[in-house]
Amino acid sequence: MKKTIAAALAAAFLMTGCQQTIPKEALQLSHESLQQRQMQTRRFDTSEEAKLLQASAAVIQDLGFTIDESTVPAGLIVGSKDRDATEAGQVAGAVVMAVLFGANAMQFDTKQKIRVSLVTRPIDDQKTAVRVTFQRIVWNNHNVVSKIEGLTDPTMYQQFFDKLSQSVFLTANEI
Repeated sequence: MKKTIAAALAAAFLMTGCQQTIPKEALQLSHESLQQRQMQTRRFDTSEEAKLLQASAAVIQDLGFTIDESTVPAGLIVGSKDRDATEAGQVAGAVVMAVLFGANAMQFDTKQKIRVSLVTRPIDDQKTAVRVTFQRIVWNNHNVVSKIEGLTDPTMYQQFFDKLSQSVFLTANEI
């Protein structure tokens, strides 16, 4: 009986010794992620979230995206568009690699899907926040995904929000 209790206590002691804790820095946002969130988010002086989503959908479609999913109660719009990803320099490099190492070494990007995700969130009775993110998925000539990345060009986000501001004005004034 004493051996069983001692074995159980030893097992419990060993199990607590093996318990891993989450490092404090794992749950902290980096300075870079905070800057990206600021770049991706704007506040609008309106409480009419549905009209803001309507204006956002119009801008997304004007930019050539197809609306894949839209949920007004959740404040969500997801869109995508397909574009060519071929770059002359990458193809030239692939040809050199094929000459040196054989045809299987010839890989270059051929197509990409650019996705946009937009979320609205009421801040208070008079303001609503809009956060938009752009991502892209790139396939190579072997139809294998070669890149999945978020697009972080500040100019692209600034242009989107400039167009959204204009669209919000036009929607609010029913022009």
